[in-house]
Amino acid sequence: MHNRTHFFQVKSGHTVFEEVLEVEVMLKARFVIASLALAMIFFPAASLIAQSAPLPSQIPGAKKVFISNTGVGFDSSAWSGGPDRIYNEFYADVKSSGQYQLVGAPSDADLALDVNVVRDPVVWQFKLDLIDPKTRIVLWTLYEPIQVTVTQKTRDKNFDNTISKLVSDLNALTAQTAAAAK
Repeated sequence: MHNRTHFFQVKSGHTVFEEVLEVEVMLKARFVIASLALAMIFFPAASLIAQSAPLPSQIPGAKKVFISNTGVGFDSSAWSGGPDRIYNEFYADVKSSGQYQLVGAPSDADLALDVNVVRDPVVWQFKLDLIDPKTRIVLWTLYEPIQVTVTQKTRDKNFDNTISKLVSDLNALTAQTAAAAK
Protein backbone atom coordinates (compact mmCIF):
# COMPACT_ATOMS: atom_id res chain seq x y z
CA MET A 1 0.00 0.00 0.00
CA HIS A 2 1.34 3.38 -0.98
CA ASN A 3 1.12 6.36 1.30
CA ARG A 4 -0.21 8.89 -1.17
CA THR A 5 -1.03 12.46 -0.43
CA HIS A 6 -3.91 13.90 -2.35
CA PHE A 7 -2.92 16.73 -4.67
CA PHE A 8 -5.14 19.26 -2.83
CA GLN A 9 -4.14 18.29 0.66
CA VAL A 10 -1.43 19.84 2.80
CA LYS A 11 0.44 18.09 5.58
CA SER A 12 -1.83 19.41 8.36
CA GLY A 13 -4.75 17.42 7.02
CA HIS A 14 -6.55 20.44 5.54
CA THR A 15 -7.23 20.81 1.86
CA VAL A 16 -5.83 23.82 0.06
CA PHE A 17 -9.38 25.13 -0.22
CA GLU A 18 -9.79 24.96 3.58
CA GLU A 19 -6.49 26.79 4.05
CA VAL A 20 -7.57 29.51 1.61
CA LEU A 21 -10.93 29.83 3.39
CA GLU A 22 -9.17 30.22 6.77
CA VAL A 23 -6.91 32.93 5.34
CA GLU A 24 -9.93 34.76 3.87
CA VAL A 25 -11.76 34.65 7.21
CA MET A 26 -8.72 35.97 9.05
CA LEU A 27 -8.27 38.78 6.52
CA LYS A 28 -11.92 39.77 6.84
CA ALA A 29 -11.68 39.76 10.63
CA ARG A 30 -8.58 41.97 10.49
CA PHE A 31 -10.35 44.32 8.08
CA VAL A 32 -13.35 44.63 10.43
CA ILE A 33 -11.10 45.31 13.43
CA ALA A 34 -9.08 47.91 11.52
CA SER A 35 -12.29 49.57 10.26
CA LEU A 36 -13.69 49.77 13.79
CA ALA A 37 -10.43 51.24 15.08
CA LEU A 38 -10.45 53.91 12.37
CA ALA A 39 -14.11 54.67 13.00
CA MET A 40 -13.39 55.16 16.69
CA ILE A 41 -10.57 57.56 15.83
CA PHE A 42 -12.50 59.63 13.30
CA PHE A 43 -15.95 59.42 14.94
CA PRO A 44 -15.57 59.56 18.72
CA ALA A 45 -18.29 57.85 20.73
CA ALA A 46 -19.21 61.10 22.45
CA SER A 47 -20.56 62.46 19.19
CA LEU A 48 -22.78 59.40 18.77
CA ILE A 49 -24.39 59.71 22.20
CA ALA A 50 -27.46 61.89 22.40
CA GLN A 51 -27.38 64.83 24.75
CA SER A 52 -28.84 64.04 28.14
CA ALA A 53 -32.27 65.47 28.73
CA PRO A 54 -32.44 67.81 31.72
CA LEU A 55 -33.62 66.45 35.02
CA PRO A 56 -36.58 68.08 36.76
CA SER A 57 -35.47 71.24 38.55
CA GLN A 58 -36.97 70.08 41.86
CA ILE A 59 -34.33 67.33 42.18
CA PRO A 60 -31.11 69.40 42.38
CA GLY A 61 -32.88 72.16 44.29
CA ALA A 62 -34.25 69.90 47.00
CA LYS A 63 -33.01 70.63 50.51
CA LYS A 64 -35.96 69.31 52.54
CA VAL A 65 -37.43 65.87 51.92
CA PHE A 66 -40.40 63.96 53.21
CA ILE A 67 -40.13 60.17 53.26
CA SER A 68 -43.45 58.37 52.91
CA ASN A 69 -44.21 54.92 54.28
CA THR A 70 -46.60 53.35 51.79
CA GLY A 71 -45.10 49.89 52.17
CA VAL A 72 -46.43 48.76 48.80
CA GLY A 73 -45.06 45.35 47.85
CA PHE A 74 -43.09 44.90 51.06
CA ASP A 75 -43.27 41.32 52.29
CA SER A 76 -42.17 41.51 55.90
CA SER A 77 -41.88 37.72 56.05
CA ALA A 78 -38.95 37.83 53.60
CA TRP A 79 -36.80 39.92 55.94
CA SER A 80 -36.57 40.43 59.67
CA GLY A 81 -37.58 43.76 61.20
CA GLY A 82 -41.29 43.83 60.51
CA PRO A 83 -43.40 45.69 57.96
CA ASP A 84 -41.79 49.11 58.58
CA ARG A 85 -38.20 47.97 58.09
CA ILE A 86 -37.82 49.35 54.57
CA TYR A 87 -39.09 52.77 55.71
CA ASN A 88 -37.06 52.82 58.92
CA GLU A 89 -33.77 51.81 57.30
CA PHE A 90 -34.20 54.09 54.31
CA TYR A 91 -35.09 56.99 56.62
CA ALA A 92 -32.02 56.31 58.80
CA ASP A 93 -29.67 56.06 55.79
CA VAL A 94 -30.97 59.28 54.21
CA LYS A 95 -30.66 61.06 57.57
CA SER A 96 -27.10 59.80 58.14
CA SER A 97 -26.05 60.86 54.63
CA GLY A 98 -26.59 64.49 55.69
CA GLN A 99 -27.68 65.45 52.19
CA TYR A 100 -31.20 66.52 53.17
CA GLN A 101 -33.19 67.94 56.02
CA LEU A 102 -35.97 65.46 56.81
CA VAL A 103 -39.39 66.99 57.43
CA GLY A 104 -42.54 65.52 58.95
CA ALA A 105 -45.09 66.72 56.38
CA PRO A 106 -45.13 66.67 52.57
CA SER A 107 -46.24 70.31 52.50
CA ASP A 108 -42.93 71.29 54.17
CA ALA A 109 -40.81 69.36 51.66
CA ASP A 110 -39.15 70.24 48.37
CA LEU A 111 -39.24 66.57 47.39
CA ALA A 112 -41.09 63.48 48.63
CA LEU A 113 -39.39 60.08 48.58
CA ASP A 114 -41.30 56.80 48.43
CA VAL A 115 -39.37 53.53 48.71
CA ASN A 116 -40.95 50.15 47.97
CA VAL A 117 -40.25 46.64 46.79
CA VAL A 118 -41.05 45.49 43.26
CA ARG A 119 -41.59 41.74 43.38
CA ASP A 120 -40.90 39.94 40.14
CA PRO A 121 -40.46 36.22 39.45
CA VAL A 122 -37.00 36.92 38.01
CA VAL A 123 -35.58 39.69 40.21
CA TRP A 124 -36.81 41.69 43.18
CA GLN A 125 -35.94 45.36 43.26
CA PHE A 126 -36.15 48.26 45.64
CA LYS A 127 -37.84 51.18 43.91
CA LEU A 128 -37.45 54.80 44.95
CA ASP A 129 -39.87 57.36 43.53
CA LEU A 130 -38.88 61.03 43.74
CA ILE A 131 -42.17 62.91 43.88
CA ASP A 132 -43.07 66.58 43.63
CA PRO A 133 -45.11 67.06 46.83
CA LYS A 134 -47.07 69.96 45.34
CA THR A 135 -48.26 68.21 42.16
CA ARG A 136 -47.81 64.59 43.31
CA ILE A 137 -46.10 63.79 40.02
CA VAL A 138 -43.31 61.22 40.05
CA LEU A 139 -40.29 63.16 38.81
CA TRP A 140 -37.75 60.35 38.77
CA THR A 141 -37.48 56.70 39.74
CA LEU A 142 -34.44 54.77 40.88
CA TYR A 143 -34.23 50.98 41.03
CA GLU A 144 -31.75 48.78 42.81
CA PRO A 145 -31.99 44.97 42.49
CA ILE A 146 -31.90 42.87 45.64
CA GLN A 147 -30.85 39.27 45.80
CA VAL A 148 -33.31 37.19 47.80
CA THR A 149 -31.48 34.19 49.23
CA VAL A 150 -32.38 31.13 51.27
CA THR A 151 -30.80 32.14 54.57
CA GLN A 152 -32.33 34.90 56.68
CA LYS A 153 -28.95 36.30 57.66
CA THR A 154 -27.88 36.75 54.02
CA ARG A 155 -31.28 38.19 53.03
CA ASP A 156 -30.98 40.78 55.81
CA LYS A 157 -27.42 41.66 54.80
CA ASN A 158 -28.52 42.04 51.16
CA PHE A 159 -31.42 44.22 52.37
CA ASP A 160 -29.07 46.56 54.24
CA ASN A 161 -26.65 46.75 51.29
CA THR A 162 -29.45 47.47 48.82
CA ILE A 163 -30.90 50.28 50.95
CA SER A 164 -27.40 51.81 51.16
CA LYS A 165 -26.98 51.53 47.38
CA LEU A 166 -30.35 53.20 46.82
CA VAL A 167 -29.40 56.14 49.07
CA SER A 168 -26.04 56.31 47.25
CA ASP A 169 -27.88 56.38 43.91
CA LEU A 170 -30.09 59.20 45.21
CA ASN A 171 -27.09 61.20 46.43
CA ALA A 172 -25.22 60.61 43.15
CA LEU A 173 -28.24 61.76 41.15
CA THR A 174 -28.61 64.98 43.13
CA ALA A 175 -24.84 65.59 43.06
CA GLN A 176 -24.79 65.01 39.30
CA THR A 177 -27.68 67.38 38.68
CA ALA A 178 -26.25 70.00 41.03
CA ALA A 179 -22.90 69.86 39.20
CA ALA A 180 -24.65 70.12 35.81
CA ALA A 181 -26.60 73.16 37.02
CA LYS A 182 -23.38 75.08 37.82
